[in-house]
Amino acid sequence: MHDRQQTKTPRQSSHFGTQNIHSQINTVRPKKYLPSVFTSSTLVPLHLTVKNSETTGTMTTEVITYESDKQHLSKDSTVLEFGEKDGIRHVWVGNIICWKAKFTWNFDWKTLKSQGVDRLVGHLIVSNVDGKWKPHTINIDWTDPNQSISKFEEDPTFSDSHLVKFEYNLTAHYAELPPPEKISYDGMFLASDITDAILVVEGKKLNVNKTFLSVHSDYFKILFSEKFQEGQMKEIPLKGVSYEDFGLLLSSFYPNQQFPNDHTVEKLLEMASRFQVLSVIRIVEHHLLHHSKIRKEKMLSLADEYGMKQLLEKCVGRIDSMETVKKLKKSPEYEKLSVRTCRLIGERLLKIA
Repeated sequence: MHDRQQTKTPRQSSHFGTQNIHSQINTVRPKKYLPSVFTSSTLVPLHLTVKNSETTGTMTTEVITYESDKQHLSKDSTVLEFGEKDGIRHVWVGNIICWKAKFTWNFDWKTLKSQGVDRLVGHLIVSNVDGKWKPHTINIDWTDPNQSISKFEEDPTFSDSHLVKFEYNLTAHYAELPPPEKISYDGMFLASDITDAILVVEGKKLNVNKTFLSVHSDYFKILFSEKFQEGQMKEIPLKGVSYEDFGLLLSSFYPNQQFPNDHTVEKLLEMASRFQVLSVIRIVEHHLLHHSKIRKEKMLSLADEYGMKQLLEKCVGRIDSMETVKKLKKSPEYEKLSVRTCRLIGERLLKIA
């Protein structure tokens, strides 16, 4: 795994040195913004790898596992353990009554419910560490976020003290969100008394306002400057971008703003990085922080790739065990992580060890 290297600045154009351009942009753009190639006749951005929108990592299920510490059970026992794992809280109560071990678990997964989980399916296993009884499995299929389980175990040894533990393996099923309705962007680009430029994307003419785009985008701020003849053309072609993707980007900060969702976040980040629209990256980061159900590994990868500091801190902070790291290492996103982020993960493990 290698840390990402900044794309090299190309040879200077006939207008003026790109080094000066990039020094202006670098003061405000995230570390993952890519520089653009400027020539005397065209403005061609260097492209990020195009990714299919269907690979945004929208999650339908997630496996949650937990194993308790060993606890001493006796006739005087009450609460054996309070615990929480990935949005599932539990209270484990137990004692011995007439040579029978009685256990009760109270589970609360309202946090997961609020995040879109509508069902938990799996099993719980309670066992005697010393092998005085066989492990007992309790099947689980829950839709109510408040659950209580009780279990009696016969004690063949007639002992008044036991060392016990339990574990669970649950699959969280997320309610499948329908894909967003297809939006027509044609109305955004109609000519009016405030439009003063025409962008041509896939043969379609988009009427825009130079000042408005320049305020939001460093790319267009430079393009529309007097130093570039492209920005003064009657019709300005934008190559290598689809009409739908460009419309999606602009709809994120145009009037009648469209907010990001899990189906659009990755494409929005790609487009915002290419056209240097910081505000859209911030909007996407807010969605990922507070509303997204994208896989944790995917979210960490996006935070790392697009320099979303708050999201990165949250993702690293959610790492609570070596088991979580092992799961991350098995994901396709792991090899793409920067050395810096891997170092943060290592520091996090040292804190929780």
